[in-house]
Amino acid sequence: MQYPRAFSHIGLSVPNIKKAIEFYHNVLGWYIIMDVTDIKEENDSAIGIMCTDVFGDGFKEFKIAHMVTSNGIGIELFEFNGNDKNKAIFNYKNTGMFHFCVQDPDIEGLVAKIV
Repeated sequence: MQYPRAFSHIGLSVPNIKKAIEFYHNVLGWYIIMDVTDIKEENDSAIGIMCTDVFGDGFKEFKIAHMVTSNGIGIELFEFNGNDKNKAIFNYKNTGMFHFCVQDPDIEGLVAKIV
């Protein structure tokens, strides 16, 4: 059976996780559901094993936080050591993405806040 799936979350790699949280919370009003947590490379816990599976050996450590929008979409923020926003090829350390969209009943007011 074909049916539309729900959108759960999106992961964003950012250069400064604390500034990103401040921006998304203060400007877009997103809720902080897990503040900044340090993850270290190790293979003794489920999270350590999962991160090694996802990022491969050698990521060493990163910071992670979780936010949520008013309609329940999760925003997973990552800050990797040595992140680089200038590379054009996909690499989990790169910051940025193509785009994402938010809805607001006062788009002009939101744009002014962003600027």
